Amino acid sequence: MVAFALFSLAIALPKFKVVAEADSLFPSFLPKDVNRIKDPFARTLASRIQRLPVSVSFSENPIMSSCVKPLMQNKANPVVLLHGFDSSCLEWRYTYPLLEEAGLETWAFDILGWGFSDLEKLPSCDVVSKREHFYQFWKSYIKKPMILVGPSLGSAVAIDFAINYPEAVEKLVLIDASVYAEGTGNLATLPKAVAYAGVYLLKSIPLRVYANYLSFTNISFSTSLDWTNQLHCELPDAIIRQIPDCGHLPHVERPDSVVKLMVEFVQKDTKTAVNQCVPSL
Repeated sequence: MVAFALFSLAIALPKFKVVAEADSLFPSFLPKDVNRIKDPFARTLASRIQRLPVSVSFSENPIMSSCVKPLMQNKANPVVLLHGFDSSCLEWRYTYPLLEEAGLETWAFDILGWGFSDLEKLPSCDVVSKREHFYQFWKSYIKKPMILVGPSLGSAVAIDFAINYPEAVEKLVLIDASVYAEGTGNLATLPKAVAYAGVYLLKSIPLRVYANYLSFTNISFSTSLDWTNQLHCELPDAIIRQIPDCGHLPHVERPDSVVKLMVEFVQKDTKTAVNQCVPSL
């Protein structure tokens, strides 16, 4: 398995015009607030979100699990996009269409406990449950080794999954990875019951804000680079690329650059990949 890591600098957010569309554009299971979204890229991707049944050992009934399916599937191994903490597949609103335009079979998947899956009867949302849920989704619908992409704290989910199910992952793409205990900042001090309580607890806006504040407060660029470099040096055949003039979410802020690097990595012969550590700044 070959891994690819991105890290980034600064922040530059795009601006978009208001686009009015009919309510019927969106699936009925999405929150009504979806109609207030103004970003046309988010609206387009939200209209494509589906729920697919996933059977797991910790729930009597299949979990209707949210994702964005590719419009076309091909023989090549697919790209599967995870998301960061307290987010959803809509995090990929700018990058997803570019990956499809590049001819890649692309899935976006909501990690158990976040996103738009049906959790009215809240199942377990701990690390083991997230892993099993994702594996059963992969086994039921994707069925091929994938290029698994994890941004921020989603990188931890991606690495955990790849270690436990190596047959399911051909390559890893890690974006501004937060995978070490210290990499979660003060969030590591939260009780596990709070950290893995899932979507019901995180419906509280103050708690979501607090959790994100704990995650990324007082993290300097040099520290972030140290984590990226440490992870990079621990992964065999890893490649590291920097995206300048960008913040913590390059796939949101610089989607063109991210897609260019991802396409190059997907098409790259793994035998030519060389692990070269980057010195700390």
